[in-house]
Amino acid sequence: MKKKKLNMKIDKTKFAENWIASWNSHKLEDILSHYSDDIEITTPMIKMALGIDNGSLKGKKEVADYWQKALVKLPDLHFELIDVTESVNSVALYYKSVMNKMAIEVMFFNEHGKVNKMYAHYS
Repeated sequence: MKKKKLNMKIDKTKFAENWIASWNSHKLEDILSHYSDDIEITTPMIKMALGIDNGSLKGKKEVADYWQKALVKLPDLHFELIDVTESVNSVALYYKSVMNKMAIEVMFFNEHGKVNKMYAHYS
């Protein structure tokens, strides 16, 4: 089977600004609008909060449940964008996250322009 080629152009700045704004709105529906149904996220926050050793969740429902709990637990959640970079069908957002942690999230896009894989890194 031939693999689909992805060669789309994502406006990295517009995406980053919309992504930050959706998180700062605390509206789960807006946040989820950036992601595909088969989204897979990997973050040390999952390991810390849920005790899942590999730090990963897969599927929009599972991710939505996790993020809904996080939004309730962190009512003053606010992200501040520092920079955004891009690569082939992906972006990396550098931002100030919760608890004054600095974060880099690398997000990969599917052929529909939705994020289908994300890795978060914190300092």
